[in-house]
Amino acid sequence: MREAVFIAPRLLIGVLGAGFIAALLPGDLVSRVLGSESGFPGLLMASGAGLIIPGGPVVAFSVGAAALEAGAGSGQVIAFLTGWLLMSSNRTIIWETPIMGVPFTILRYAISLPFPVVIGGIVTFMT
Repeated sequence: MREAVFIAPRLLIGVLGAGFIAALLPGDLVSRVLGSESGFPGLLMASGAGLIIPGGPVVAFSVGAAALEAGAGSGQVIAFLTGWLLMSSNRTIIWETPIMGVPFTILRYAISLPFPVVIGGIVTFMT
């Protein structure tokens, strides 16, 4: 119960924030740059955005939901979320590099780098 009380306000703010972000995003630009027709460049941009966006899951999933509302393709949103999950720069700088070291971080990034684009491409192909 304590967990629910802790996360509920954050979830509410994230969902409301996603609605506001979706209203502010220019739909034609989002659908042109990150729409399902944007192809490989759209998947790369979405993956890169996932790499640089700070914050936790409430932020990342809210931004993904807002992008979907604004016209982004499913594959691009999945590429964004996968990029955030695998390669969040915030988590890498604060936790991973100091604890695991630079060689490990570079190796993990090299291994993880293609996954957001590949997974986003699979989702694009399936939808």
